[in-house]
Amino acid sequence: MNAERYLQPHQARDRVQTVFEDLLGDAIERAFGDGVDTLPALVAYLNRTGPAGENSEPWTEQSFQALMARLGS
Repeated sequence: MNAERYLQPHQARDRVQTVFEDLLGDAIERAFGDGVDTLPALVAYLNRTGPAGENSEPWTEQSFQALMARLGS
């Protein structure tokens, strides 16, 4: 088989993730694993377990959504 036919897990990345992005991704995965399935619950989870939001501010639904929109663009 041709190895080039398989998707690469990070094929859409145009840069290396930051340490903050790695920590946030891990925290989101843990939250989902713990059954968190709503935005308010996710924000509460992140505020309880970390990492803190940008500039070390507590997470809000708006700050989380804004960061996700920025990272996804």
